[in-house]
Amino acid sequence: MKILRESLQNAPIIMRGNYPYFIHPLTDGIPQIEPSLLKDAVNELIKRINTDSFNKIITVEAMGLPIGVALSLTLNKPLTVVRKKSYSLEGEVEVHQKTGYSTGKLYINSVKPEDKLLIVDDVLSTGGTIVAVVEGIRKIGATISDIVVVVNKNKNIEKIEKKVGMKIKSIVNIDIIDGKVIVKE
Repeated sequence: MKILRESLQNAPIIMRGNYPYFIHPLTDGIPQIEPSLLKDAVNELIKRINTDSFNKIITVEAMGLPIGVALSLTLNKPLTVVRKKSYSLEGEVEVHQKTGYSTGKLYINSVKPEDKLLIVDDVLSTGGTIVAVVEGIRKIGATISDIVVVVNKNKNIEKIEKKVGMKIKSIVNIDIIDGKVIVKE
């Protein structure tokens, strides 16, 4: 976890309105994603989950993709991507997402009621994405075994956990103070 921790501590911060946004390879693809960083994150994710409790991984485009793909290849489990555009396929579920800096629709495909899912994402900030995805999965009737994120930036994760009805696991918890990423112990 040393590589992940150090890369976060060196991440630049930009402001999107009043919202401090950190820029990191695993959350933005900038700068490039080094294989060692991705391996570090995936190995830490695996330590936090029961790999026998799910049969499919689900993630959200865009930055959930590198993590989801690496996890899928490592665990040899299929990956479903929640998209930002509709494909109008049978069974597609539309959900509304509201984050700290945007709103939009997300579309869930390829999830069946009998699926047992691991939700994986790059970062938890406001919780808007996770809450929307969980609502969509529950509408379908599938089971969620775990929710895991690489970086938790939310200061009140218990409030989001209450909304989704389960614990959200993270590798690293951070705060942004005086324009710097602070990795919490």
